[in-house]
Amino acid sequence: MATDYEIEDTEKAVEDILQKARDKGEAPFIFLLDNIEDPHNLGAILRTADATGINGVIIPKNRSVSLNSTVAKVSTGAIEHVDCAQVTNLVNAINDLKKAGYWIIGLELDGSIDYRKQDYKGKIAVVIGSEGKGISRLVKENCDFNVHIPMYGHVNSLNASVSASIIFYEIIRNR
Repeated sequence: MATDYEIEDTEKAVEDILQKARDKGEAPFIFLLDNIEDPHNLGAILRTADATGINGVIIPKNRSVSLNSTVAKVSTGAIEHVDCAQVTNLVNAINDLKKAGYWIIGLELDGSIDYRKQDYKGKIAVVIGSEGKGISRLVKENCDFNVHIPMYGHVNSLNASVSASIIFYEIIRNR
């Protein structure tokens, strides 16, 4: 396995992900990561993304972990199979997805909809925020829906990769 991974940093890479999803003939599911900084979280998210057949992952160019050897190791090879695109502006990417007919769903601690009650059919893109701050204000404002995972214990949040896994499998179950 290589120690550094090249990630396409052009808007064309996002279009490539969308085209591959269209070519599969299924309802596309894209995942956007808003300022994930922990390489272990990104690696675990990529691992689950591969296991659940996610069409692609979009990450911001700045204030976010890049694909590196730690991410590759934690992903246990999934980094080689999940299409990733890096964008300069996540809000612009969201607006492009909306123009292409995608519903944008933010996974937030204070989301108004229980994640189990959300409709995940059709073209969707799910956003998960950083480990400490969640989804940034502008990204959150551009989401069509904001869902939450109910917490019943004493902690008030989950690790980003755990949250991603829960929602990935809920989407598969819902479809």
